[in-house]
Amino acid sequence: MPNVIEISDISARELDAYARLTHAQLRNRAEPEKGIFIAESPKVIALALDAGCIPLSLLMEEKHIAGDAAEIISRCGNTPVYTASRDVLSQLTGYQLTRGVLCSMLRPKVLSPAAVCENAKRIAVLEGIVDSTNIGAIFRSAAALGMDGILLTKTCCDPLCRRSVRVSMGTVFQIPWAYLDAESENWQSYLNCLGFKTAAMALNDKAIPIDMLQVTQEEKLAIVMGTEGDGLSTNTIENCDYNIVIPMYHHVDSLNVAAASAVAFWELRVR
Repeated sequence: MPNVIEISDISARELDAYARLTHAQLRNRAEPEKGIFIAESPKVIALALDAGCIPLSLLMEEKHIAGDAAEIISRCGNTPVYTASRDVLSQLTGYQLTRGVLCSMLRPKVLSPAAVCENAKRIAVLEGIVDSTNIGAIFRSAAALGMDGILLTKTCCDPLCRRSVRVSMGTVFQIPWAYLDAESENWQSYLNCLGFKTAAMALNDKAIPIDMLQVTQEEKLAIVMGTEGDGLSTNTIENCDYNIVIPMYHHVDSLNVAAASAVAFWELRVR
């Protein structure tokens, strides 16, 4: 039998993770092993469980217990299942954005850049991308279109923030990723030492079309994308092996970084 606990108001301490803790508090940088994230919808929760994430509690309307969430609940053992009426749940911040089932989970173990790059042929490097929707969309495209992993600078949005997880449709649990650390601070040289060529997506006079054979046929390639608006830093562009650009029509000069990532991942996938 599921461990169902009915909640009558949103002030219940059991709902702190869903209603009152900020993302920074959930993430718990001081003690990462105690960090939490929130997964939404049965599909996303199932992918997180498949990846080995440990559930702490579930929150849902009563109708989902024997319905959409039944299989999830069965996989979570004695994990508390908090339930409340729609009126109570509608008071939770952001609840209207969910699909009726939420799960608080321990953050997975942090990978190293070396672990992400091991045996990889194609990776994405994200520099300073702060929009959670873009991060989630990039992860979804990366998983679908042939990337083996993702590396992020520490100025990027957390891939496990609530909106990023939701937009990614759970692919943040399917594709390995890591933050660039002190060992890989000079990451272009670091990747070169691992056998990767780096290709910066940048609008400048040195940029070559993304479909040039010399780029598409590289054995190991890192596709580098920058922050919304400003793009990649000058230093990053200058230190990459290639500057590449997606040819455009009708005088359009660029795409949103998430849209551009999908084009780049497809064009530069391993054939």
